Amino acid sequence: MGIVKIDDQLHEEARRASAVMCRSINAQAEFWMKIGMLAEANPTLSFNEIIARERTADAA
Repeated sequence: MGIVKIDDQLHEEARRASAVMCRSINAQAEFWMKIGMLAEANPTLSFNEIIARERTADAA
């Protein structure tokens, strides 16, 4: 595990989003990073398609 320095504004956005999604700030940032990596690796998929694939993978 490491430390990642992020911009204060991005941290605030993660804090607000984490409250809405009932996640910790770290879990929210990790979620965004994972979805971003999947989006870059699969540029033809929409956000909803990526989430659907992840839900299917988690259920297996």
